[in-house]
Amino acid sequence: MKDRKFTEKKILEAVGSIIENDGFEKLGVNVIAQKAGVSKMLIYRYFGGIDELVAQYLFQKDYWANTDTTIINQSDISGSLKCLFREQIIRLRSDITLKRLCRWELSTENDNIHRLRERREQNGCNLIKIISQLTDSNQSEVASLASIISASVSYLVLMEEQTPTYNGIDLQSHEGWEQIMKGIDLIIDLWTKDVQQ
Repeated sequence: MKDRKFTEKKILEAVGSIIENDGFEKLGVNVIAQKAGVSKMLIYRYFGGIDELVAQYLFQKDYWANTDTTIINQSDISGSLKCLFREQIIRLRSDITLKRLCRWELSTENDNIHRLRERREQNGCNLIKIISQLTDSNQSEVASLASIISASVSYLVLMEEQTPTYNGIDLQSHEGWEQIMKGIDLIIDLWTKDVQQ
C-alpha cells in the first residue's frame, strides 16, 4: 500500500509539473508516465485513465473545493472570513498550476470540470450555511457577499499577468495585494458589525 501511495503521488506530481511547464494541452498518458518514471499501465490501474487522473489532480488543487468548513471560529467570525480570503489570494498567486486550472476551467466543459464545480459548490454552500447560522444572517446575503469577494479575487489574480494595474492598484506587487486585502477586511468588518447589531 505504501508503494502504491508513493507511486500515485509521483504520478500526480508529474501531472502538476506538466501543467506548470506546458499547460493542460500537453497532458497525455505517455507524457505523464514518462515524467513520473512509471508504466502507463499503472496510470490506468491506479486512476482508470487520463480523465480520472486529471479529475483527482484538480480536486486536490482547487482552493474552495478543499476549504475546511470547520475552520470558522465562532468567537471570531470576522477574522475567520478574512483568513479564508487571504488564503485564497495567497494560494492563487503562488501556485501557477492553480492559476492554469482556473483559466482552463473557463474554456473547458467535461465531466471532470462538472464534478469539480459540484464539489466546490457543495463545500461553498456548507460554508455559507455555517456562517449564516453563526451570524443569524440570511443565507442569500452571505452567498452574495462570498460570491462577490471570491470572484473578484479570482478575476484580479488571473488578470495580474496581463493587466499590471487595476484601478490604480499594482497587481504585481505585495503592496498592491495588501491594499486589496485591506479592502476585503473592510467589507467583512462592515458586514459583521452590521449583522452583530
